[in-house]
Amino acid sequence: MTESLTPAAGASLRAEGLNVAVGARNVLTQVDVTFAAGRVSALCGPNGCGKSTLLRTLGGLLKPVSGRVWLDDTPLDSLRARERARRIALLAQTPGMPFGMTVAELVACGRYSHTGMGGRLGERDNLAIERALHLMELETLCTRDVTALSGGERQRAFIAMALAQEGNVLLLDEPTTYLDVRHQIDILARIRELNRETGMTVVWVLHDLNQAAAFSDAMLLMRDGKLVFSGTPDETMDPDRLMAVFATPMQRIDFQGLPMCLPVLGGQGGRSDVRERAEIGGPSVPNGLNGGRHGG
Repeated sequence: MTESLTPAAGASLRAEGLNVAVGARNVLTQVDVTFAAGRVSALCGPNGCGKSTLLRTLGGLLKPVSGRVWLDDTPLDSLRARERARRIALLAQTPGMPFGMTVAELVACGRYSHTGMGGRLGERDNLAIERALHLMELETLCTRDVTALSGGERQRAFIAMALAQEGNVLLLDEPTTYLDVRHQIDILARIRELNRETGMTVVWVLHDLNQAAAFSDAMLLMRDGKLVFSGTPDETMDPDRLMAVFATPMQRIDFQGLPMCLPVLGGQGGRSDVRERAEIGGPSVPNGLNGGRHGG
């Protein structure tokens, strides 16, 4: 990979006593959590458990009914929107579709917090845009209209826009959506490498537990609007713990130093079949999956 984005020391994010409602429905209940500076943390849990709501609250897009979010030692609600955007880059699960905009123009939107809307792009801005395009392998698509892209290409363009912000914190809601397996692994690995190079704090929502374990320093499990566990991937990938959260039996397999869990299928070919596969060497792992926490 070529020269990385401009290093931005990571910042810590801390939530204290968060209660968040969407409409008349309480979505988060008394959430206390700290995301350490410079670390990669994965939010995991079943659909509707509050992961996206927590991410949006951490990014300042949702105001809690009670409780507070802190960016380092600064209350998040004390920052102006532009200053907050300089420090926290957030890519929502379903970003709005821009019409009449090229890929390069979309990625340039990530610099608005630095230049202001309609402001002129300077040398540093253009460099940040070029590097983000390179990281997401979008150089050949710069002049393409965003609406003409495939779902996976469009997702990579939105991630590049978030990277171009060069924030201290990067919040990604299901960044692997629409991507094939190769691009899923590649993008997670690139963001992980960027974290190592710059110290940027990363919090991402991931549904694939094995990918979360491979590319994250910490995993946090949510259920019914509450944070129920936080620990290392090795601690988190416990079949009983995952059963309590996902209501699905799991079988753990340690493969090349990585903790992995597979769902146990019911009936014939279930738990015993998974155990047998583990005993003969376990499942194959996509190239690069073991390049997260454990090197290369």
